[in-house]
Amino acid sequence: MTLTVNPDIEESWKQVLNEDFNAPYFLQLKQFLIEEKKNYQVFPPGKMIFNAFNLTPFDQVKVVLLGQDPYHDVDQAHGLCFSVQDGIRHPKSLINIFKELNADLGIQIPVSGNLENWAKQGVLLLNATLTVRAHQAGSHQNQGWEKFTDAAIKKLSDEKTGLIFLLWGNYAQAKSALIDTSKHYILKTVHPSPLSASRGFFGCKHFSKTNELLRQMGKKEIDWQIRK
Repeated sequence: MTLTVNPDIEESWKQVLNEDFNAPYFLQLKQFLIEEKKNYQVFPPGKMIFNAFNLTPFDQVKVVLLGQDPYHDVDQAHGLCFSVQDGIRHPKSLINIFKELNADLGIQIPVSGNLENWAKQGVLLLNATLTVRAHQAGSHQNQGWEKFTDAAIKKLSDEKTGLIFLLWGNYAQAKSALIDTSKHYILKTVHPSPLSASRGFFGCKHFSKTNELLRQMGKKEIDWQIRK
């Protein structure tokens, strides 16, 4: 698995996170991934690890949606939280996201679960951990990825204003400690998992609320429709 800084990550993020790329913890993380790749299948493919950053450059971020782990089954993960590649069956959490989107904005549930359209409009679809061992959820946690993605969140909080953070579930909500709420917005609810969606995710209206906040700031709204 290649994990070089260039060309795998978009230039603005490369500059913003340069210190982290050269920090000892990241070099250790890189070595861990090299060893993992020797012995196991790792998702997503190497060229997709930094997809969230590559599709949403630092200066284009308007909304941040935080996930935890990549999907761990074949051909699902492609570097965007909650998103799956075209032609892949929708995971249950994504089904519930589309149900809420339909209830909130009347948007038809799409055939594709690929959320690249959101990313290209400024929605950073960031998992806390960017890789996972095949069929073993959480297998790459506590290896350094969380430190790296926390640094990205902190940079966004420190250097930008008026971002909207969507924190779904307890794990994502714990990241609120990294966010300066005096200049950013946080929308919180439970995770869209079938275990919790009925306890507040359904009816949260985060999609319309996000667009209302963007309108108030004079920013272009997100077109949440997936046209596939």
